Amino acid sequence: MAATGGSTAIHAASLPGAFRSVAVPAAAAGFWRKLGAFAGPGYLVAVGYMDPGNWATGLAGGSAFGYSLLSVILLSNLMAMVLQSLSAKLGIVTGMDLAQACRARYPLVPRLGLWLLCELAIIACDLAEVIGTAVALQLLFGLPLVAGIVVTALDVLLILILLRHGFRQLEAFIVALLLVIALCFAVELAWAQPSLAAIGAGLVPSTEIVTNPTMLYVAIGILGATVMPHNLYLHSSIVQTRAFDRSDRGKGEAIRLATIDSSVALGLALFVNAAILILAAAAFHGPGRAGVAEIGDAYALLAPALGVGIASTVFAVALLASGQNSTITGTLAGQIVMEGFLDLRLPPWLRRMITRGLAIIPAAAVAILYGDEGVARLLVLSQVVLSLQLPFAVVPLVRFTGNAALMGRFANGRLMGLAALLITTVVIVLNGVLIGQMILG
Repeated sequence: MAATGGSTAIHAASLPGAFRSVAVPAAAAGFWRKLGAFAGPGYLVAVGYMDPGNWATGLAGGSAFGYSLLSVILLSNLMAMVLQSLSAKLGIVTGMDLAQACRARYPLVPRLGLWLLCELAIIACDLAEVIGTAVALQLLFGLPLVAGIVVTALDVLLILILLRHGFRQLEAFIVALLLVIALCFAVELAWAQPSLAAIGAGLVPSTEIVTNPTMLYVAIGILGATVMPHNLYLHSSIVQTRAFDRSDRGKGEAIRLATIDSSVALGLALFVNAAILILAAAAFHGPGRAGVAEIGDAYALLAPALGVGIASTVFAVALLASGQNSTITGTLAGQIVMEGFLDLRLPPWLRRMITRGLAIIPAAAVAILYGDEGVARLLVLSQVVLSLQLPFAVVPLVRFTGNAALMGRFANGRLMGLAALLITTVVIVLNGVLIGQMILG
């Protein structure tokens, strides 16, 4: 069942409707034309690194601790670049996505455990998207929070329409929304005029991040919101939408181009994530505003704090674009995980409705019982849940890409192996500290 560096695994194509559907120029074509053909999957992955969950943790971190947690965002994005490059390499070399590789190489019980944990992560991510979209609709149009949560069930129609027009058009739509988000935050930062010296100091890690329990909780939430476990499954699949040469030379070139694509896209995600925290630090970190952790509060206070009336509207537009982008890639990840682990294929609309239904129920219940404050806490908690699930995606990925029997000459070298091991250790240790703090109260 498992693929080697020079052979093909016996398994169904990942995302069969889009598999090898994007043409790649011949070997004689120039570098930029080839890179253009490979550009796209990285941006679908980057969406998960700037979803509404990032907004909650970024706002909480910036308002409470100023620029201190910028170093966590920077390190998280660097870790993400390494892990996503490994994910792309796995898909390109083996022809399997990460879920299929787990099904091929793990016994039934651990395989089912990994599947359930991944589904939990997707539901937690979808919960953040539901809340973020509902909050944006409330801020922009005055729609009650519970009604906005219910309306998010209609997102499935958007996905079906986009997929009907082809994978390349889906990627173009995603990139367009990403540019809207980045432009909104570039404008917000220009209005906020943050301290460049403070930003530089915040990029240097501080021991207080580990010794301060509250700061550590938010830091791990940032990690969970930045390095998304389901993105590792997603990326290993969607790189296979490219019809690249399957020789070792072709695979090596595909790995390089896919790594450039994802690294550039994650650079954009780094800007957005950092901008959220910097904006919160510049606008809210100070007397009377250090407790701003809710998106609604940030919206209400942003215009007065910056002295620009339209600042709050720009903020909400970016939030709505973020929620819509994330809902699309979450659907693809859910399909990939279910098909890969279980070899169970459902219509995309049905898969989407199941996932969204499991997210809407707790979000609506919390909104009804506890209001905006409860929803904000649920949003941060969803990111911590994602972080706790992360080791169960990272460990198989690192093991598979370091296995010469599976990857052939593309197996991780010594330097990459050490980097991957260090990242895995950091993720597991931080999660262990968080669980210990939760147990001890």
